[in-house]
Amino acid sequence: MSAPVAEVGGYKNITATGAVSTGACQLIGFYVNSTTIGTLVLKDGGSGGTAMSGTITPAIGFHRFPANVGTSLYATIGGSALDVTFFYAA
Repeated sequence: MSAPVAEVGGYKNITATGAVSTGACQLIGFYVNSTTIGTLVLKDGGSGGTAMSGTITPAIGFHRFPANVGTSLYATIGGSALDVTFFYAA
C-alpha cells in the first residue's frame, strides 16, 4: 500500500507586486486573506516572465492552482488592494 500524498510546502504572504519564489517550485495554490477589487497575474520568470494566468479577480478563500514553475514565481497585484498567501513546494 502506498503512503498518502500530503500537499504541503512553504508559504509567503504578499500585499504588493513582487517575487513569491526566487527559484523553480511547484505552486499548490493561494489563499486570499482580504481584497478590495484586487487582481492577480501569476508569472514564471520574474516581472517580464511568461504569464501563467490571465488576470484573476479572486474571492476571499483558498484557490487551488497546481502548477510547475520552471524559473521563479512572480505575482503582479493590481486593483485597490489584495492580501494573498501563496503555498508552494521548492
